[in-house]
Amino acid sequence: MSSLRNAIPRRAHKERAQPEARKKFGLLEKHKDYVIRAKVFHRKEETIMKLKEKASFRNPDEFYFKMIHSKTVDGIHRPKPEPNKYTEEELLLLKNKDIGYILQAIQSEKKKIERLSSMLHELDNKRPNKHVYFAEDREEARKIQSRIEQKDSSLVFDNIPSQIKRKTASSYRELEERKQRVQKLDKLYAEMALQKELKKPGRKRKLREDEIENQTSQPVYKWRAQRKR
Repeated sequence: MSSLRNAIPRRAHKERAQPEARKKFGLLEKHKDYVIRAKVFHRKEETIMKLKEKASFRNPDEFYFKMIHSKTVDGIHRPKPEPNKYTEEELLLLKNKDIGYILQAIQSEKKKIERLSSMLHELDNKRPNKHVYFAEDREEARKIQSRIEQKDSSLVFDNIPSQIKRKTASSYRELEERKQRVQKLDKLYAEMALQKELKKPGRKRKLREDEIENQTSQPVYKWRAQRKR
């Protein structure tokens, strides 16, 4: 009976559309849309009511320390800038940790570059043919040689499957990106190492361009020699 019931054509019930007079208001809101909108409205209403209640119970003469540690700038309430709470030794220790992290990242990237380069080098280099052929005379040897050359010429890059081509191209892109990342990290490490050295005590001066033997993009400083006691 169920199969016969399904065989009878039924009318397709469609959702009620927006009346012609209300087309300017867009699509007709369904009940599920109204439920979501009502929940959001009531949640906002409850939040406003709680804030009003909290403000009504607040003591106007109440004092809290943030009053004197903040100020209003262009109508925006902002906390006053705090002085540096770290000592010079603590700042130097933090700099050392940052430099150590950068150095570790450089070493990790260089290992990945080396591993990726060796893998691509093996793909680019064709393996030597170690197969040994035996010929009865010179004529047969020439035929074998010509057959080997034709077989090698057929194994060109165009015959490689497209999936392997895509993977190889992706590996080359990754290798280039990692090399650029190492260059940026090396530059950052050099700058941080220079700032760390400049924090150390002692009189120093920046060398002029004519005083530098090997020209570099980074500034060069010279410390005044001090006699050790």
